[in-house]
Amino acid sequence: MVRPIAKIGAVVENQGLHEPPIIAASYVDRKAFMTDTSVSEKLNERKAVELVMELMAIPGRSGEESLVADFITRRLIDAGADAKWISTDSAHRRTRIRGDVGNLILKLPGAKRRPRRLLTSHMDTVPICVGSQPVRRGDTISSKDKNTGLGADNRAGVGVTLAAVETILKNRLPHPPLTVLFTVQEEVGLEGARHLSVSRLGKPQLAFNWDGGAPHKLTVGATGGYRMQIEVEGIASHAGVAPEKGVSAISVSALAIARLHRDGWLGDVRKRGGDGTSNIGYIRGGEATNVVTDRVTLRGEARSHVPRFRQRIVAEIEKAFHAAAKEVSNVEGATGSAMFEGRLDYDSFLLGDDEPCLLAAEAAIEAIGRESQRAVANGGLDANWLAKHGIPVVTMGCGQRRQHMVTEALCVSEYVDACRIALLLATATDC
Repeated sequence: MVRPIAKIGAVVENQGLHEPPIIAASYVDRKAFMTDTSVSEKLNERKAVELVMELMAIPGRSGEESLVADFITRRLIDAGADAKWISTDSAHRRTRIRGDVGNLILKLPGAKRRPRRLLTSHMDTVPICVGSQPVRRGDTISSKDKNTGLGADNRAGVGVTLAAVETILKNRLPHPPLTVLFTVQEEVGLEGARHLSVSRLGKPQLAFNWDGGAPHKLTVGATGGYRMQIEVEGIASHAGVAPEKGVSAISVSALAIARLHRDGWLGDVRKRGGDGTSNIGYIRGGEATNVVTDRVTLRGEARSHVPRFRQRIVAEIEKAFHAAAKEVSNVEGATGSAMFEGRLDYDSFLLGDDEPCLLAAEAAIEAIGRESQRAVANGGLDANWLAKHGIPVVTMGCGQRRQHMVTEALCVSEYVDACRIALLLATATDC
């Protein structure tokens, strides 16, 4: 059935989610995917698995993705892509971590005059995956070195998008205009997608992202995240000779954290008017036991699908530290202080039920014999920033298991299914 686009966030408008820009209407014919699935048979499954094995062995944590970008570029050119179709932007010069390469972009001209389509995945892995030695045992790939993660998050996503494009190029398959985006620094706050040169994408009308999870899982929304740094200042003094003259920044911090925990504003936050999460994940201060510590640095975060409630969590954290700073004083009545720096890492989003990219993804999943499942994530995705840039995108998995752990694994059959889904979405010309 042909169904029109709906606004992002329309289905949760009463929950207070922000309203991103309205995207121009387009339509999806779900039958198009059901009547011609033969294109997925063009996928060379053995080579697709060999591809992801090679990708996972390449080191490339956040900010150090150049080796991965070079590998992808070589593969694209070898498959028949014109070097002029491939470029990188300068996102890495604007990210918090100064990187060695920007987002990698392939713009593939279409054989038919149809709306442009976007396929995307991120190139970076977390540090624990550096040194991965992928080995296959049956339907599972894991790292031979038990001290490293596999890196399937997100080299499997890169493998899916790259395998689909290679199959199109090598078999000269008809397709609409395609943009393929490989982002950098997703694992450190979606930095590549945040600083993406959007104008280079060519105004795609349908967008699909591949990241963690099962291939039939459709992530249609995700929470928003705010990160902060807290500087607590006290007064230094000799802890043995004159402790009463000092104001301990450690005591201030401890009191604030205890108050947040007691009042339910730390960890899993559930209050009238909303819910979310918060965490203080970094504390550093003090040099010696015989000095009353005069400075402590803390870093924390607050998340919620509802922006106003996330702002309330942040306000409660600030309130707790200011109150604690006033509570701790020295013999002369002097107190410490708390200063805050923070920024929004990414805002929340939710696709409407009739979003064309969502309907197309559901149709492609059904076409390979799987039943799709919608989900909303409590973590950030590149899709958060793409939505903010005005590009609604649905995220699918590639068979990854236990991401960010040394026991990480990749399910081969699910990865292959993800490749088949990507190939269908990249070539269907009736939507």
